[in-house]
Amino acid sequence: MIGKDLERAARLLREGALVAIPTETVYGLAGNAFSETAVAEIFAVKQRPAFDPLIVHAGSLDRLQALAADFPPEARRLAEAFMPGPLTLLLPKADVISDLVTAGSPLVALRIPKHPMALDLLSLLEFPLAAPSANPFGYISPTTAQHVDQQLGSKIPYILDGGPCQVGLESTIVGFDGAQPIIYRKGGIPVEAIEEVAGPALALAHSSSDPLAPGMLKSHYAPKAPLRLGNLDEMIRSTATFAWVS
Repeated sequence: MIGKDLERAARLLREGALVAIPTETVYGLAGNAFSETAVAEIFAVKQRPAFDPLIVHAGSLDRLQALAADFPPEARRLAEAFMPGPLTLLLPKADVISDLVTAGSPLVALRIPKHPMALDLLSLLEFPLAAPSANPFGYISPTTAQHVDQQLGSKIPYILDGGPCQVGLESTIVGFDGAQPIIYRKGGIPVEAIEEVAGPALALAHSSSDPLAPGMLKSHYAPKAPLRLGNLDEMIRSTATFAWVS
């Protein structure tokens, strides 16, 4: 069901259910980040590999910092510059974050979404939300409530409708090697903007297995559709010929 009832969404999340929520980037499939049952349900509904970690969403910088065992000055500068917004920080996790959320990694991906409905919902909750994109694994990320309904509507009890996403692209994920920023995933904030605040950054390549952060699998955003490269005129003629003989 699609709706705009924040209280209903909050009640379902407190009960351990999953709710699709709007963010400025894409719609997220949200569950209580402190509940291993809810987190496991996220993986099951998305059919997401258990070795692919999740992003945790908080409603304020104070709440975000409580989820990290260490919050270095470089991370604070980026947070103050770009949060709320399409930035995710990869930091040493606090003990309150389950290994299930991080896929066994000692690092947790943290962000504050820049969407008024998401922030209002988080303000009603006593816990942060684990929320990867609200689509089956390997499909294009949804940017409207209707997209979520088409792909997951039969598997979750509620979709919070916040309208079309303003960014429409996943968040940029930044971690650190000492003071140097590491770009684990390019996204809604350009690398150049990150470097203006935190200095030269190293960008990591995608991985075929054992990703270091969410969204690093080579197939993570791969649509299940064929792609042909070639001369456009030849492709049009080939398609027309096929249509005629079929």
